[in-house]
Amino acid sequence: MIVLKLGGSAITDKERPETVDGEALASAADAISNALDDGLEGLVVVHGGGSFGHHNASEHGVSTTEGTRDVAAIGDIHGAMRTLNGFVRKRLLERDVPAVPVHPFSAAHREETGRLELPTGQVETLVSEGFVPVLHGDLVSHAGTGATVVSGDELVAALARDLEAERIGLCSTVPGVLDESDEVIDEITAFEDAADVLGESDATDVTGGMAAKVRALLELEAEASIFGLEDLEAFLEGEEPGTTIA
Repeated sequence: MIVLKLGGSAITDKERPETVDGEALASAADAISNALDDGLEGLVVVHGGGSFGHHNASEHGVSTTEGTRDVAAIGDIHGAMRTLNGFVRKRLLERDVPAVPVHPFSAAHREETGRLELPTGQVETLVSEGFVPVLHGDLVSHAGTGATVVSGDELVAALARDLEAERIGLCSTVPGVLDESDEVIDEITAFEDAADVLGESDATDVTGGMAAKVRALLELEAEASIFGLEDLEAFLEGEEPGTTIA
């Protein structure tokens, strides 16, 4: 099983609200299609919010910890993510990838402590039936708080644990985690190894940026790779481009 995240920054223009980066999304879809044609099986795709989810969540003051009970805000944020999910699946379907939607808002929830509960049985069954489930950052109901954001990174972590993924890939706008000289760090085995260079995203991001990604991946048993779009095909072919999180 492979869990692949397409970063929102990689497939949208995060500086322009609700704008897809058509060239980047097409490139990602091509890489996924080619890998399936070459025999890849057991793929789950998660995509981030980019200029769709993050923009709307920021406008309404909603994050992974700050919730809302405003139905209009929920409609704006969830609606934007469903729209982006439709764009992603459309590009995949155009290339004969059997992509199907799984919307976390309809399945997951948070306990009062903030702990995410994500049923994954439907995802596992879809994969076993030959589909490619496509999940996305979203809102989820949150006990005592209304609804809060669930990030794509949280979904990747939950899916990887429950489905016992062999490989995890995070496709980003950068070729990996970069050091002070903008060189790719080959491997990170502890957060302290790269704490000095892990900062927040420059664009609007309500889910924690690169630091949150690395923290989440370090807690998983499976090795993960953070890489740029140009290395997506290599990752799907079994290589370990970018930064390995182990």
